[in-house]
Amino acid sequence: MIIAGAGNVGMFIAGDLRNAGHDVLVMELEPEIVAKLTPPPGVELFTGDACEVNTLYEAGVDEADVVVAATGDDEDNLVISLLAKQEFAVPRVVARVNHPKNHWLFNETWGVDVSVSAPHLLSALVEEAVSVGALVRLLQFENSEARLVEVTLAESSPAAGKAIEDLDLPRDASIVAIVRDSNVVVPRPDTVLEIGNEVLVLVTEESEQTVKSLLIGA
Repeated sequence: MIIAGAGNVGMFIAGDLRNAGHDVLVMELEPEIVAKLTPPPGVELFTGDACEVNTLYEAGVDEADVVVAATGDDEDNLVISLLAKQEFAVPRVVARVNHPKNHWLFNETWGVDVSVSAPHLLSALVEEAVSVGALVRLLQFENSEARLVEVTLAESSPAAGKAIEDLDLPRDASIVAIVRDSNVVVPRPDTVLEIGNEVLVLVTEESEQTVKSLLIGA
């Protein structure tokens, strides 16, 4: 696994991934930054420009299963992602989005499989925390129509008191988890939904409105 960018974000990710048992190499352009770093045990540092094909090759990107573009510059992250995908066919490319206005650029056209924008994640989490009886979009899967949504069942929910098998969910929608009293409940067909449950549902664009009607009402 290769991470481009040895800032606070890149080094934190590197440490976490190394602790999880992954082989991690961090690339950093500035030699003076590398000289001041004390990497987590087992994390390798490489000095070089991750926006250059030859440098990426020297770092071993051609053998990496994952590349994380985690620099503080969105343009650099896009270039790194594109090179990793098009020049080296890296199976999984994850890119950091620094400025929310640029989020729309981070897609498969630029070689990005997964984009991470802290402001967007925070917005979703805040909305999820304060919304009862509303459908909140938590995650859009890249290269797929699937998305993860959350509904906290209000007293007026037509689904309250019903078993999942009686909801008549669309074929392209699935309840994947229920949070009840701070515990995760693995849904079964006979699981009965209760007021206050946080219901996590995988939906498509076509099925989202139907799921919203079933869990929230008109």
